[in-house]
Amino acid sequence: MSAQRWTLRGAHTEYTVTVPAHGRWLELVAWGPHGVSEGPSPVAYDGPVPFLTAGDAAPIEYATDADRPFTGADLVVETPSGQRRVGFGHTGARADADGRELAVDFADRVTGLRATVHYRVPAGTDVVQRWVELTNGGGYPLRVVRALSGGFNVPTPHGALLSHQWGQWSQEFQLSHVELGHGTFSIGSSQGVPGHLHVPWLAVRDTAAPTGAAWGMALAWTGSWEISAERDTGGLTRVRAGRQLVDGPLELAPGERLGLPVVAGAYSPDGLDGLARVWHTHQRLLAADRLTPRPVLYNSWEATYFAVEAQSQLALARIAAELGVETFVVDDGWFVGRNDDTAGLGDWTPDPAKFPAGFDAFIADVRALGLNFGLWVEPECVNPKSALYAAHPDWVYSVDGRPLTPVRNQYLLDLGRPEVAEFLHSTVDGLLRRYDIDYLKWDFNRPRTEPGRPGGIGPVDLDGAHVANLHRIYERLRHAHPGVLIEACAGGGARTDLAMAARADVFWPSDNTGPLDRLAIQYGFLHANAPHLLSSWVTDAPGLFDTRPRSLAFRFVLAMAGVLGVGADIRAWTAAERAEAAGWIARYKEIRDVVTHGEVHLIGGPDQARCAVQYTAADESRVVVLAWHTGHLDGTGLLPSRPVRLPLRGLDPVARYRHGDRHYSGSHLGVVGLPVQWSPTHDADLIVLTRD
Repeated sequence: MSAQRWTLRGAHTEYTVTVPAHGRWLELVAWGPHGVSEGPSPVAYDGPVPFLTAGDAAPIEYATDADRPFTGADLVVETPSGQRRVGFGHTGARADADGRELAVDFADRVTGLRATVHYRVPAGTDVVQRWVELTNGGGYPLRVVRALSGGFNVPTPHGALLSHQWGQWSQEFQLSHVELGHGTFSIGSSQGVPGHLHVPWLAVRDTAAPTGAAWGMALAWTGSWEISAERDTGGLTRVRAGRQLVDGPLELAPGERLGLPVVAGAYSPDGLDGLARVWHTHQRLLAADRLTPRPVLYNSWEATYFAVEAQSQLALARIAAELGVETFVVDDGWFVGRNDDTAGLGDWTPDPAKFPAGFDAFIADVRALGLNFGLWVEPECVNPKSALYAAHPDWVYSVDGRPLTPVRNQYLLDLGRPEVAEFLHSTVDGLLRRYDIDYLKWDFNRPRTEPGRPGGIGPVDLDGAHVANLHRIYERLRHAHPGVLIEACAGGGARTDLAMAARADVFWPSDNTGPLDRLAIQYGFLHANAPHLLSSWVTDAPGLFDTRPRSLAFRFVLAMAGVLGVGADIRAWTAAERAEAAGWIARYKEIRDVVTHGEVHLIGGPDQARCAVQYTAADESRVVVLAWHTGHLDGTGLLPSRPVRLPLRGLDPVARYRHGDRHYSGSHLGVVGLPVQWSPTHDADLIVLTRD
């Protein structure tokens, strides 16, 4: 057969693939700006491969272990006799007329396994979504040993510069960079959630051009996952991404179909900063008509912890309303048996001792203050001391004969079981129907430790079943309660991925609200996630890793970088502090539409003297700059010093911009930069530039 070739077109980019004449696989031709495929492929190779096979060096899009036996396969399948080496042949393809969707079919003549490699470029984006559907067309069951979603091929002739985000609880989204000359770099999670340790996101640049072209990969999967990057001796870096099969091989019965998660690729000519904007555009389209400026919220956790009761909550609500807060969220501690973290999870009934006039009356009192009402839940978990666990001990993950592993004094419900999924959905849906709730903070405070179900039932894809039902419940709740905003939390930022970005309205990135710690967390977060997903609170908490004090202004300007919230014990704030807070909240309401919808530029970083985020309105009428002082002062007022200059991006060089009585040209702001002067009492600023 002759080679076949297709080009998928994004807003500014194209992605071209081909099935060579031999028909054994699909490979990349070029990926980059429009027109990049009009010339010799930067990734093709058809020369000698001593001690390897042709497929080991080829830029294969989806490789079996027959295609790449030595340099890493995306798919490994085993027959009942233990044989491997699935080898595909091309059987057909379907492409739409707009160049935004493509499906390429393959089949293995020995096992009968069929695979369809799907591509989609959502309109208006520079993101290519990829996934694979496997179908067992043979007469015997198959075991899927490795089930990644695809490989991305990036030309890195001078070496690969990889950017990733590592972390731990209270220190998530730490942006780091690794130079990969040769060999493999890998990250992932085996916790049943994306996890605190790594983010399912990776960026690749050539070491010779760190501010130039950047390619990014991110996974839409809320369970265990893996991403690896390998640079070969020929200068090609291949990134593989997909599920990590922590429960063992997947069983694929005759006639059964298996859909693998979407993995997305992004391209920008403008380095990591430009790549972030590509991801932001994509996530805003995922949000669709739910992309609206989020309300300013108050959360009671750091003020009262588990000591929740009506009068103290109403005292907080009254002050919050005076500050200009719009939604009041009652956190953990509102339900029966919940006076600490050892009991109560699973019994989602308001505690009548804490709300003697009734929970309905309490909510009405909150709403009478002009506030919407929100509630914290952790429906996937259960305490041993709860009525639910007493009634259904078999509903938690367990291994026969083995002790259960408590984490935070709780167990994890097996959401893959239909009866558990129905209980969980009916519980949350019942709360939303019974009470006047506008906001739901959905938490998840432990990973899965037990790989089994009572009775030794198996093998079961526990991870896949849990994720599928979690996504389904979110979708059902959003359909039934479209006005309710859902915040996804997992002990902080352990559940952030593209699949959740399409289902949740906002993410809680970390339990650490210390100012300089949080600055680093949010800096990393915004490289992979849009501002409308970033929930941030103003609290009085010190940092865990950088304890240098910062002003209330610093904390407010920092929390304005996404969705503004307050979590401090505002009862203890002075009248001056409350007045200052009210002023910041009012200013945030004036700019949040630009923060939500504007073009984002990340300037400098938490470890640099320059540190700011720029948001430019779509019509360029306003430019919002949030800036923070990150380090030492320069002898301001006593020794020669000059303001820190923040070079702004994407502005019309001949346009004029004003801030108060100051006027700047776009050229000045881009080349010289916006001046900010820090002092011991002035460590952050919100600057709004208006185009004349």
